[in-house]
Amino acid sequence: MEISKISLKGQITIPGKIRKAIGLKPGDMVSYSVENGVIIMKRIEPFDSKFHAALSETMEEWNSPEDEEAFRDL
Repeated sequence: MEISKISLKGQITIPGKIRKAIGLKPGDMVSYSVENGVIIMKRIEPFDSKFHAALSETMEEWNSPEDEEAFRDL
């Protein structure tokens, strides 16, 4: 078990063993969730804007005024 102390600003240092175990590097992002009183921290992948843009282009056919009208009442 690793232990960290919370600063006055609510910050902690993630112990080196933990950073290494989940592959955290400076600048990486993490997410937090609480389940049954336990905090779960996960490394998250950064948003890939190029992938998102390429994917969005394939979805254009589903974004017409006709589609909006057809799905409005669902």
